[in-house]
Amino acid sequence: MQRAGTDEPRKAVVLLSGGLDSMVCAGLARESGYAIQALTIDYNQRHRREIEAAKVIAREVEVQRHVVLPLDLRQFGGSALTSDLAVPKEGVGTDIPVTYVPARNLIFLSLTLAWAEALGARDIFIGVNALDYSGYPDCRPEFIAAFADLAELATKAGAGGERFTIHAPLQFLGKAEIALEAQRLGLDPVMSWSCYDPQVDGSACGLCDSCRLRREGFAKAGLQDPVRYAVG
Repeated sequence: MQRAGTDEPRKAVVLLSGGLDSMVCAGLARESGYAIQALTIDYNQRHRREIEAAKVIAREVEVQRHVVLPLDLRQFGGSALTSDLAVPKEGVGTDIPVTYVPARNLIFLSLTLAWAEALGARDIFIGVNALDYSGYPDCRPEFIAAFADLAELATKAGAGGERFTIHAPLQFLGKAEIALEAQRLGLDPVMSWSCYDPQVDGSACGLCDSCRLRREGFAKAGLQDPVRYAVG
């Protein structure tokens, strides 16, 4: 993917959480030929193991620059990931769970957009998907489409007639398909971290929504998940 009129690759900013989905998303951006800038938000979350995973993934996909941006959402709370609320372990339900962080993807995409505009990049990658997820409203296709329109209205570049493209290549993939994409891209899943409640011995809990969805996805794909789980 080259910039118009040049031999240089186009820049893209990838929102890199360190989870399986964001790892595959970054791999797809690399495969498409973008010069990747990666943004990881350290929002003082309970599952900080993801941040270290993001650093490993950023090196693997050879990003040009990786920014880990501090943002203390514990000041707001309102989620099991930003407070002392217990992480649910009963199984994936139909209601929005307490692991939902209020407006997280809206906040994160806004920060990603700000950096993209400063860089002169017009492509943003985010690893949301609307099938195998926990019911978060900010993972829906409608949200991604609305944010793309908002980006045009809220930026100097947009006011000047330029268009930002929000790439969500995993949007309609299930976890099994995402696991298979990781394999196709040659990305070792052990680099990624999905668990909401890491254990003191370094293992994933195996019971939170994210662990359950990941494990089910690998099982459906017929692949071995290399992550160590406290509950098998």
